[in-house]
Amino acid sequence: MKKILVCADGSSYSVECCKYASWLSKQSGASIDVLYVTDMRQFQVPMVADLSGSLGIQPYDGVMDQLRQVEDYKAGYVKEQVEQVFEDEGISDRVSFHHETGLLVDEIEEYADKADLIMLGKRGENANFATEHLGSMLERVVRSVTKPCLVTSRAFKPIDHVALAYDGGKSCRKALDYMVNNELFRAFDIHLITVAEGSSEDSAAAHLQEAEKTLNAGGLYPACQVLTGEVETAVSDYVRHAKVDLLIAGAYGHSRIREFLIGSTTTEFLRRCHVPVLCFR
Repeated sequence: MKKILVCADGSSYSVECCKYASWLSKQSGASIDVLYVTDMRQFQVPMVADLSGSLGIQPYDGVMDQLRQVEDYKAGYVKEQVEQVFEDEGISDRVSFHHETGLLVDEIEEYADKADLIMLGKRGENANFATEHLGSMLERVVRSVTKPCLVTSRAFKPIDHVALAYDGGKSCRKALDYMVNNELFRAFDIHLITVAEGSSEDSAAAHLQEAEKTLNAGGLYPACQVLTGEVETAVSDYVRHAKVDLLIAGAYGHSRIREFLIGSTTTEFLRRCHVPVLCFR
């Protein structure tokens, strides 16, 4: 891991995401790019449109200029906020801050191509007011990037125990390869789990044996467990009871365990699971 891309927005979740990035940078020596994107949609609100129609173009221009000034101040605040986190962690020399204007899902592409890992908080600026809602850009970013994407949780905690939710699919095999080829995982207690939902336990066990063999060949020796029941409940319960600090899973596929980061299954799962999730496409 040589470069980490952190998506920042000034929220408390963004601060904790930076703490996770600092921790990972110290473990791997990676440099960090922090990206803050001014969302253009806020300049297109009905209030602005109404002003332009009723008061003429000059008041409209004035409002737009003020909104842009406020956004410039906010960008400066976000920059100071994240730089303080990295200064406190003693790695300021590894960090670069970038401010773009547009939509995060569009602007991230150029930066993502240069990164080995993309990170963002599970919730955004409205986390304190909408505690049951995920960040508005979360799913779109996870869908759009091809690099591993780490969705961080409310409060930073050093990672010791890691669980891989495995179903034999392509994205899960990509996660396996990533773990085997990343020295960082040799310091962790690894759990390998699968869920026998809609299939026999023998089939699920076969998937698990396949994954265990790959990890063993790479010097990783996981504790293996076949779970039963609904995927979201089974996995989140295991994460809680086993005191897992990081969950790894494929983000796309046909089975529910690979698709838990998309749609209603994703929303329900991430509400229950209070640890970072490392996603692979």
